[in-house]
Amino acid sequence: MLSKENNDLICRVGRGTPMGELMRQYWIPALPSSEFPGPDCPPKRMMLLGEKMVMFRDSEGRMGALEEYCPHRGASLYFGRNEDGGLRCAYHGWKFDTSGKCLDTPTEQPDRREKFCKNIKARSYPCHEVNHMIWVYLGSNAPPPFPKFEINLLPETHVIPPLIMMEEANWLQNLEGDIDSTHLDWVHRRLHEDSPKPEKGMRGFWNPTGLPPVLDIVPTSYGAYYSAKRVLKDGSEWHRINQFIFPFHTMVTQGDGTIGLRSHVPVDDEHSMLIMHIGHPVEPMSAEYRSRIANVFEEVGGYMDRTNDPRSYFMTKLNKTNDYGRDWKVEKEIMFSGIPFAANLQDRAMTELMTNDKGEAIYDRTKEHLSASDAMIVTVRRQLINAATKFRDASEAPANVHNVELDTVRSASVRTPANADWRALTESARTATPGSAAAADVGLILD
Repeated sequence: MLSKENNDLICRVGRGTPMGELMRQYWIPALPSSEFPGPDCPPKRMMLLGEKMVMFRDSEGRMGALEEYCPHRGASLYFGRNEDGGLRCAYHGWKFDTSGKCLDTPTEQPDRREKFCKNIKARSYPCHEVNHMIWVYLGSNAPPPFPKFEINLLPETHVIPPLIMMEEANWLQNLEGDIDSTHLDWVHRRLHEDSPKPEKGMRGFWNPTGLPPVLDIVPTSYGAYYSAKRVLKDGSEWHRINQFIFPFHTMVTQGDGTIGLRSHVPVDDEHSMLIMHIGHPVEPMSAEYRSRIANVFEEVGGYMDRTNDPRSYFMTKLNKTNDYGRDWKVEKEIMFSGIPFAANLQDRAMTELMTNDKGEAIYDRTKEHLSASDAMIVTVRRQLINAATKFRDASEAPANVHNVELDTVRSASVRTPANADWRALTESARTATPGSAAAADVGLILD
């Protein structure tokens, strides 16, 4: 379990909180490029780490993100006119470019506008666009080097536009599902080895021995990785090796040769976006694969209509208000859980109803009773606590803020002989190597 103090330390992300300040040292994935289809297109409201902003693509195609409130008298720049190289506030016409520079203050007399503009600046957040994704930097210092995740280094044709799901819970309880391999044997499994694929969602997972995986955890300077070892029918061992990378990224193997980055981006303390970005290191992604990923949520109803509140973006029609589409017949005959196994929909049902005594979607971890199966979760919490307190007390951030070579890691699915040294045998598989597919000895869904 965690103390209340440490739970708050690593869950709260607003400006001035230890974890929030640590996260602000990193580039953060925000919205897909498709949200801004061309120069001077409509701006979008956005919220990251509790900070409200307006994102827009200017006349030259450059991305900008400004604090939502106009520096004049606080009107929302969301209603601004995006034209002629900047965003012009609808209230009094003050205009700002992507860097926050004030370009015009038409409420001032012409002879003093230029001098007046030099003293005005909107808070701006640097943007970086790569492979269908726009990243934003919220820190107060100069931006660090852009992260060298493999998904950011591949040709654009090898990368699928990101799949995004809003999750109505604190970022950490969502992320902890990603680093918990044991729950595959339960919420994601089919009832019998020969159970078919349900009408909606993927076919369930199957563990050939039924024994829980044995975990081996390796803390690192960039986060941690682990193996969840299961024994296959022939006696060989299957090591499902997943990564945690500061501040909120995971890499979870699918066992199909692709690579992926999963980012649990806090929108505020009680909402986070799961951004799933998938690519192939060797070949362009096929039209069939692209279509399959793009339509993951279509077979379960798709997304809800948006409001202009960023917390409504990427919200699936199946959610906690309708029990995530739980199908009792499927639960009785095919799957351990009747909620469709579509991306993280089943996981959300497990994490979104966790609340504290105030009703906030931040679980009170003083009530937990952890076991050996939670070893990775314990390690990652310890890493986060240490990182947040070091940065708070000594301004010392984790190594991968500036040494972005540490980001060039992979998840892997590897079969080894019984009792082999899995760490030594999988060293190359855990490294992003140009021109080689991800290790995929065993697929996620065992037939």
